[in-house]
Amino acid sequence: MSRQDQASPDASPAVDDQESPPPACVMSFNASDPSGAGGSAGDVATIAAMGAHALPVITAILMRDTAEVFDHHTLDGDCIVEQARSILEDVPVAAWKVGFLGSAEGIASVAEVLSDYPDVPLVAYLPSISWLDEEQQQSYLDAFRELVLPQTLVLVGNHKTLCDCLLPDWDADRPASPRELAVAAHQHGAAHVLVTGIGLPNQYLDNVLAGPQGAITGEKFERFEATFVGAGDTLSAALAALLSVGSEPHDAVGEALAFLDQSLEAGFRPGMGNVVPDRFFWALPPGEEGEEEGAEGAEPKPVGPTEELSMDEPPSRGPRRIH
Repeated sequence: MSRQDQASPDASPAVDDQESPPPACVMSFNASDPSGAGGSAGDVATIAAMGAHALPVITAILMRDTAEVFDHHTLDGDCIVEQARSILEDVPVAAWKVGFLGSAEGIASVAEVLSDYPDVPLVAYLPSISWLDEEQQQSYLDAFRELVLPQTLVLVGNHKTLCDCLLPDWDADRPASPRELAVAAHQHGAAHVLVTGIGLPNQYLDNVLAGPQGAITGEKFERFEATFVGAGDTLSAALAALLSVGSEPHDAVGEALAFLDQSLEAGFRPGMGNVVPDRFFWALPPGEEGEEEGAEGAEPKPVGPTEELSMDEPPSRGPRRIH
């Protein structure tokens, strides 16, 4: 007998009596990542930690561990669309998060769904896809530029990854600026870019939200040495969750970067590969005596998001507390 069968006939569904509205819902289109570091698993954990509810739609299946991606299997476009439309007929969505969509066909299928909801904010994360062969990379980026960027409120990616996508013929002696990347993205229809991992002098990295008119906001952080996986999915999913409750992009970016940094600081190494962000750092028990912030003799904690926010090529990062 099921629990429902055992319930009292007089019991009313909890939803009928709830006084507060349900959490905002964020639909995530992303790959299944068995490491739990990124992909749909990372999105679900991040969105939940931010107080929203995730609606995960699987676009591909990754073959990977915590160190690298070995292969992937794409899902049929109709399968992707059916997953999304089944829940969209039931649940209102307040924001979208797009991650790795598997193939050009997957991108087209997701874009078809997005186009029916033009007023819902979209955060599009572009991970490094260097592990794909050259032809697959080219077709993926062509479809992404043509079909996803026109619907994007904020495009998120590492400086190099965004340059490769938006300015593939860049040959200047200096790196492209966030504004130049934003202008290129705007030509494809994206409103803003959040560029991460911009190298600065004195071992610092910059993370900048920019539009075609220039930089809007950003945070500079010290460069450290360690490797993480899932950072880009964490940042973009956190940003989508914040936009789902009506935050303005410039405010949401600052909070999302702070959330990422704390997730990385509490990161853990579940296997022999890289460190995974702990999105529920706020639920960890207090540290031992002398570890609390400001305690006498305690070393200062390093801060800042990563140099390379990508799914498969995690950044350089310094010593972090591993639990």
